[in-house]
Amino acid sequence: MSSKGSTDSFSKNLPYPIQLDLLAMDHHVEVFLKRLSYIALVIGTITFILLLLETPDTCVALDSPPKPQLRFPRHSCDHRPRQHLPLHKKNKRLWSSSTWRNQVRSFSLFFHSLHQIGLLHNHSQALCVSAGAGHEVMALSQLGVADVTGVELLESPPLVSRADPHNLPFFDDVFDFAFSARLEQALFSSRFAAEMERTVRPGGVCAVAVEECGDGEVKEIAGLFRNSRFLGAMNVSLTGLRMTRIIMRVKHSP
Repeated sequence: MSSKGSTDSFSKNLPYPIQLDLLAMDHHVEVFLKRLSYIALVIGTITFILLLLETPDTCVALDSPPKPQLRFPRHSCDHRPRQHLPLHKKNKRLWSSSTWRNQVRSFSLFFHSLHQIGLLHNHSQALCVSAGAGHEVMALSQLGVADVTGVELLESPPLVSRADPHNLPFFDDVFDFAFSARLEQALFSSRFAAEMERTVRPGGVCAVAVEECGDGEVKEIAGLFRNSRFLGAMNVSLTGLRMTRIIMRVKHSP
């Protein structure tokens, strides 16, 4: 039996005057709860209206310099499109960051070692394949290489142009030096390597940096460059990563 049924049965067994008192008490409690709910509803409504009336046009202090771009929206439809920085300002901010400078410095040391052994010259026409944001392109330019081209699926002007590394938009035998640190990320690594070779003239150099590996992996990667002669490999540190540098010299056009 439910508690309500038990209560009703209990009250029916009480004397009639007491039953009347209980009914009156129930009525007073019900009236009190209704009034209380009305009061809470009125207070909530007034508070909401006051919040709407007092919503500031801006979240900046009144004595601050005017900044209309920080205007506080009154509702979800009241917005302004985000202001985009001009490209030169965006690049200036990016290139001045410590992360960017450190990575460019790391590539500069990498290319400087190739410059010292005569595989890279200031007059070389250099190609960076899958150049990312262009750290290696900037490093080569700062090293003194006058003609540097960077390509990637997503362009990052002015350092990197858009092009498919598996189908480079260049004639055969155009460059003296080709480099990539992203051969392992290529969808078709053999096609990627063949395109690097195709664009480098006979006697030119193809250099790649891959995750640090042993002789077996080095031989396998060098085998992707079918028209090149293996010159050597060594473990290096590049952008804070332990990597292996593999160098080939192109023998002839495919």
